[in-house]
Amino acid sequence: MASESHMPAPLCLIENTKGQLVANQEALKVLSAVTQPVVVVAIVGLYRTGKSYLMNKLAGKRKGFSLGSTVQSHTKGIWMWCVPHPKKPSHTLVLLDTEGLGDVEKGDNQNDSWIFALAILLSSTFVYNSIGTINQQAMDQLHYVTELTDRIRAKASPAANETEDSADFVSFFPDFVWTLRDFTLDLEADGTTITADEYLENSLKLKQGKGNLQLVMGMFFPKKKCFIFDRPTQRKKLNQLETLHDDELDSEFVQQAAVFCSYIFSNSKTKTLSGGIKVNGPRLESLVLTYINAISSGNLPCMENAVLALAQIENRAAMQKAIALYEQQMGQKLKLPTETLQELLNLHRACETEAIRVFIKSSFKDVDHSFQKELANQLEKKRDDFCRQNVEASSDRCTTLLTEIFSPLEEAVKQGAYSKPGGYRLFIQKIEELKQKYFQKPRKGIQAEEILQTYLKSKESVTDAILQTDQTLTEKEKEIEVERVKAESAQAAAKMVEEMQIKNQQLMEEKEKSYQEHVKQLTEKMERDRVQLLQEQERTLALKLQEQARLLKEGFQDESRRLRNEIQSIQKNMAKPRRLCLLS
Repeated sequence: MASESHMPAPLCLIENTKGQLVANQEALKVLSAVTQPVVVVAIVGLYRTGKSYLMNKLAGKRKGFSLGSTVQSHTKGIWMWCVPHPKKPSHTLVLLDTEGLGDVEKGDNQNDSWIFALAILLSSTFVYNSIGTINQQAMDQLHYVTELTDRIRAKASPAANETEDSADFVSFFPDFVWTLRDFTLDLEADGTTITADEYLENSLKLKQGKGNLQLVMGMFFPKKKCFIFDRPTQRKKLNQLETLHDDELDSEFVQQAAVFCSYIFSNSKTKTLSGGIKVNGPRLESLVLTYINAISSGNLPCMENAVLALAQIENRAAMQKAIALYEQQMGQKLKLPTETLQELLNLHRACETEAIRVFIKSSFKDVDHSFQKELANQLEKKRDDFCRQNVEASSDRCTTLLTEIFSPLEEAVKQGAYSKPGGYRLFIQKIEELKQKYFQKPRKGIQAEEILQTYLKSKESVTDAILQTDQTLTEKEKEIEVERVKAESAQAAAKMVEEMQIKNQQLMEEKEKSYQEHVKQLTEKMERDRVQLLQEQERTLALKLQEQARLLKEGFQDESRRLRNEIQSIQKNMAKPRRLCLLS
C-alpha cells in the first residue's frame, strides 16, 4: 500500500446483520492489496465509551470511525482502517473498531462474545476500553475473557488425554492494553503514588475464593499495559469531539492521548503467527474468512486450522512462483540444442536450486512436505520436457544439415554419376568427405550421431546397388565390402547404445542430486523453524515461570501446581529430538 489514499476512510470488515457475522468483500479486497506486514490494533469495550475516538487518534484524524452522539451503539460489526504506519517504514497499521459490548438493543450477548473473540484472534495489540475505575463491575464486564476457551480452540485435534493449556493460546494472543476513560481517582496505594500499570497489576491480583478473571488474564495475557484518561471536555461538548481541536480539549487528556498513541506506535508488534510467520494483508484476509466461516458453520474458530488453511493457499502460490521462476530462467538461459545432455542438466540444476530456494522462503507449515514433493515432481516433469525439446531441436537441426550437405550427392546418384566402373570407391570417398563436413557443423546437439546413422542406413540399398554394378571389383572384393559396411553399422549401433546408457546414467545421477538439493534446503529450513519455535517456547516458559512465582508469593498453591503442569509440558516439548528430514 503505497499511500494513505488507498483507504481514505474506514470500511466495515465484518458485518453484523441480524446476528449473523459476514465478511465484507470490499474490505477484503482492500486487505488483499496490502502486501506489507501489518500491525493490527483492535479496540473492544462497552458501547458509548469513546472507543472510536481513540482509533481516529491512532489514524491521525479527527474524523473516520463514527463516534455517534447518542446512547445507542453506533458501530456495528468490526470496522477497519488501513493507514501507513507512522513509525515503522514498510508496515501498514490496521485499526479495527468493534461494535460496543452490552448493547441492550441486541438482546443476545452471543454476538458480543464472538466480536470479542474475533478481535483477539485478528489483532497483535488488543485494547480494552472502559469508563471509570477497575472495580468489581468493570471485572464483571470483562467476563468475555473467561469464556475464550469456550469460543476458541488452539489445536485442530488435541490428543485424547490432552487438554489445551494457556501456553497454546499465548503464542497466538495479542498484547493487552486497558484504557480507562474519565478516570477520576488519584493513582495511590497505601499513601504512595503508583503508575497506571501498577494500578492494573494490583487490581488483577488474585484474592482467595474469587478471581477466575484475574487468573485467566494472567495466563492468557502475560504482557499488559494500562492508560488512564481524564474527561476530554465538558459533557455538553462530547458530541462535538470530531470537530474540536486539541486546544479546545482538556490539556491533560490531550497529553494522555498522545502518550497512548506513542506507546501503540512504538510497541505494537507486527501480527505474527506461530512459527514466526509475519502477517500481511492477504494473510489477514485469509484469517478473517477462516474464522468467520467456522463461526457461520457452528464450529469454534481454531487457530491451528486458520494457519493451516493459510498455509495451503500460500504454499500453493509459493510452488507456482517457484515453477514460474524455473521456467523463466530456463527460457532465458537455455539455447537449444545443447551439445551435450550434461550441459542441459547443469543448467537445470542451477535453475532448480533457485526455484527450491524461492519455495522454501515463501512456504510454511507444509504438512508432510506435500507441496515440496509436488514441486519436485513438477520440476522433474519440466526437466524431462526440456530434454524432449532438446532431442527434437537436435533432430530437426541435424536433419536439415544432412539434407543440405547430402542433397547434391543424391542428385548425382540419380544422374548415374556413380553407376560406372570405379564408381563405388568414388561414392564411398564422397560420403566420407560429406560426413566430415557434417561433423564440422556447430550446435548439432545430442542427436548428431543417431540422425546421421539413421540417414546412412536409409541409403544402404543405394550403396549396395552402386557396389554391385561396379565392374572393376571382383566378387570377393564385393563380399569384403559388404562385411565392412555391416561391421561399421554394428559398431555405430553399439556406440549409440552406449551413449543411451550414459544418458540414462546422467539422468539417474541428476535425479539423486535434485533429491539431495531438496533435502539440503528443507533441512536448513527445518532447523531455522526449530530455532524459531524454541525461542517462542522459551519466551512462553519465562512468562509461565514468572506467573508461577507470583502465584506462589501470593499463596495460591493450587493454581501454582496447575501452572507447574503446563510448565513441565512446555519443557517436555522443548526437549523433543530434532525431526529427520525425509522426502519420499
